Amino acid sequence: MAVLSSGFLSRRVENLRQGLRHAFALRAEQQTFTTDDLALLDRIADAVVARGMAAPATLFLESIGPMNFLGSQALHFLTPIIECVLTGSELAQIARLLERRDSLHRLIALIEAKAAPAMGAPAR
Repeated sequence: MAVLSSGFLSRRVENLRQGLRHAFALRAEQQTFTTDDLALLDRIADAVVARGMAAPATLFLESIGPMNFLGSQALHFLTPIIECVLTGSELAQIARLLERRDSLHRLIALIEAKAAPAMGAPAR
């Protein structure tokens, strides 16, 4: 009986270790973006720059960086309301991108790259 409980306990401890290792991982498991992910990030960056909101958007994204996972969970919670604006697949894709720690850095880089020519253009 002691051997059975010892094996059970060691499995439980190992499962707990695996869960904690995943919860506090510094790198995402999937390192590459799909073409759909890149296209969506590009569309978002284009929309931000077209509206002249590159600087505020960059500041906002930098400030919420550590909480991007919570934002993705909020999107899942608010899906019935947000589906008025976005399709279900776009909403799921945005939530999935927010779960990744490197997606905000990628979006910020795209916004800055697209806004750079507009910042250097002479004012009319």
